Amino acid sequence: MAEPMSEQGKERLARAKETADQLLANIETVVHGKTQRIQLVIAALACRGHVLFEDVPGTAKTVLARAIAGSISDATPSRVQCTPDLQPTDVTGLSVYNQQTRDFEFRPGPVFANILLVDEINRAMPKTQSALLEAMAERQVTVDGVTRPLPDPFLVLATENPIEQEGTFPLPEAQLDRFFLKTELGYPSIDEEIGIVREQRAQHPLDDLKPVVSIEAIRDLERAVADVYTDELLLRWIVELVTQTRHLEPVALGASVRASLALERTARAWALLQGRDYVTPDDVETLFLPVIGHRVAFTPTFVAENRERGRESALIQFRDLVFSRVTRPEPSDERELKVLSGYS
Repeated sequence: MAEPMSEQGKERLARAKETADQLLANIETVVHGKTQRIQLVIAALACRGHVLFEDVPGTAKTVLARAIAGSISDATPSRVQCTPDLQPTDVTGLSVYNQQTRDFEFRPGPVFANILLVDEINRAMPKTQSALLEAMAERQVTVDGVTRPLPDPFLVLATENPIEQEGTFPLPEAQLDRFFLKTELGYPSIDEEIGIVREQRAQHPLDDLKPVVSIEAIRDLERAVADVYTDELLLRWIVELVTQTRHLEPVALGASVRASLALERTARAWALLQGRDYVTPDDVETLFLPVIGHRVAFTPTFVAENRERGRESALIQFRDLVFSRVTRPEPSDERELKVLSGYS
């Protein structure tokens, strides 16, 4: 049984929950009807992870990135529009000769920001995509043999268009694995879209957006995730679920150990956002596809069988197959889990 949480730990979690709530409420003033998707992004931010959106143009991805940056005081947003001729130095920056000083000086690229939107990442050539790997994994870039740290916090929101495939370079598995989550925003409902049209008649709501949390509050949110409890039963279940993806017939490449780490950590962040200091089986089930779905590769036969129904249907079928082979752990009741965990 875990040691009961200290009063200091409870206060730390309460402050972190307040920070997440303020961030969510502020972002929702400009991005409407996407509460769960925004919470996923905030969970990734709390886990120091990155998010991949597979979505069509015009679904507020850029607005979301700017809204997150605009909600954090002193946070810097940046944007990279990927094209086939985009060079790695266009992202990381490069050294330029200064005739006055007669020396080379480094000019940082757009990657030196707190919130980086990489639009249509699959349109960039592989060498440019790989330039983001070090930034995403190590939070640093190396140019001309010099390693430079990136700002903290650092969040990459990358997008790819699922419709247009001509002139694209699919992300390799190694880079897909770097993204904590993959999700979509989707189109708003009719009433939401009417509201969007009305509120943008005079100006964009981003113009009035004010910061509501500090960078230090975001760092406290990151640290608070470690205080959320994951029962040993749930931890074993998470690892068994990920392991099962490597043995299914429809799967050509299963999820890596990094997937187990991401699923457990994201579940703790998700629990915090829901106002709990412990993880439940429902948290894991909610996050399974956003965390695991992009980390597996299906066999050509399975892809062909689900071509008409689409990838979303294939993912649901894959999820159901995984969960059918691994027994959901007990306790499944929240009250029992709280007693066993030692938290109140």
